Amino acid sequence: MTEHEHVRVAVIGSGFGGLGAAVRLRREGITDFVVLERASTVGGTWRDNSYPGCACDVPSHLYSFSFAPNPDWPRTFSGQERIQEYLEGVADTFRLRPHIRFDSEVKQARWDSEKLWWEIETVSGTLTADVVVSATGPLSDPKIPDIKGLDSFPGKVFHSARWDHDYDLRGKRVAMIGTGASAIQIVPAIQKEVGRLTLFQRTPPWVMPRADRAISKAERWLHRQLPFTTQARRGLLWGIRELQVQAFTKRPNELGMVERLAKRNMYRAIKDPALRAKLTPDYRIGCKRILLSNAYYPALAQPNVDVVASGLSEIRGNTLVAADGTETEVDAIVFGTGFHVTDMPIAERVVGADGVSLAESWKGGMAALRGATAAGFPNFMTVIGPNTGLGNSSMILMIESQLNYLADYMRQLTVLGGRVALTPRETAVAGWNNRVQDRMTRTVWNTGGCDSWYLDANGRNTTVWPGTTTEFRQATRRVDVGEYEVVRPPVAAAPGTSRTKKKAKVSAA
Repeated sequence: MTEHEHVRVAVIGSGFGGLGAAVRLRREGITDFVVLERASTVGGTWRDNSYPGCACDVPSHLYSFSFAPNPDWPRTFSGQERIQEYLEGVADTFRLRPHIRFDSEVKQARWDSEKLWWEIETVSGTLTADVVVSATGPLSDPKIPDIKGLDSFPGKVFHSARWDHDYDLRGKRVAMIGTGASAIQIVPAIQKEVGRLTLFQRTPPWVMPRADRAISKAERWLHRQLPFTTQARRGLLWGIRELQVQAFTKRPNELGMVERLAKRNMYRAIKDPALRAKLTPDYRIGCKRILLSNAYYPALAQPNVDVVASGLSEIRGNTLVAADGTETEVDAIVFGTGFHVTDMPIAERVVGADGVSLAESWKGGMAALRGATAAGFPNFMTVIGPNTGLGNSSMILMIESQLNYLADYMRQLTVLGGRVALTPRETAVAGWNNRVQDRMTRTVWNTGGCDSWYLDANGRNTTVWPGTTTEFRQATRRVDVGEYEVVRPPVAAAPGTSRTKKKAKVSAA
């Protein structure tokens, strides 16, 4: 970066959200932007999560940008390497690399109320920007629980999102901590090579069969020759999931039939009644994310696998002690314990107009107008912000909706003219959040009887969108300027007065 670089827009992160924002800015004719990436390559969570068996649980043709269809997906559910290749291709196809500043982790972004821009400090230099788009994503910073004795464990320890590929698991006694989406892929991928695998399970997940298969050469040829067939395939996948939403958001009791299918999936592989009892959830399916796997249950039934139906409580040397007192000696610990979702670390580094960090502002729970803008943080927008997550469909659909909102936000700034900022009214943010939380009360995520990562420390669901992707797209198709205050630069005081500057002018939108 140059010593005093100033850009129109600074995007933080180069995963799906960041690359999508960059493409949309270029399509809007905005080329004065940078993408600040902490790593040396693009990809975000799909770069970081390279653990054995890593794959997406959303069909490939739906888990990709509508403006960048890929007719050559090799499987209906793609693995991590293919998705990473796709994102690298997006960066190349849309000529984004000249805009990307690699190895430039953001240390702080602070709003300057006089100059009406963001001062951004990165590990590789400083710059200023009129608008900041945070696209770090909720699945970017691993969470490892505070376990007594972990620091003194003599063996190998790593998180699933920071997999140590140099460590040889063959013949080792390995503990897998957690039973989320990563764990159910890792367990069958490493079960055959480890000496003994012990799964520490606080809560069993609901696991459905994964209808994965190779996409034939004929299908791929058809998609290349007739692009509308790719669109039709995507549309069908989208439509099926839109029809499922009401069961999650309004009629959770209708999910009983799905539970029976999930139990049948388990019973086919698990014959031991005691193990079945350990693996049977006691909450409504959908309360936690429904997981997809054909290999998880068969792996758990193997003789070299033990399931401890209790969370890890303490570590004494090589011995892991569960909450129920079970003791297990291991050589390595793999944490599949999720991410900082409701307490995203980037929020601690963003300081708004009142000198308050976004993390402090969100102490009572994350809240953003239409999942994008937070009160007190002018010209700052999040991609995959509060209450934009999904429990049954593709996040790319939500990202593209937020990109529509970003595009119109930039248009509104242009229409207003000059040095100007928009900051959401507190009443608008509160009104939006209250409506979202009111709708949330009926959903399976709030009523299903589980404790999930969708809920924050206060028990509020600040993560998931309680509606269809169509509803969200309608809600974010344009910026309602009436929900914002317009901020202008400070007005110079009249000659002879004691003060030389006045506060930034705020006008009704």
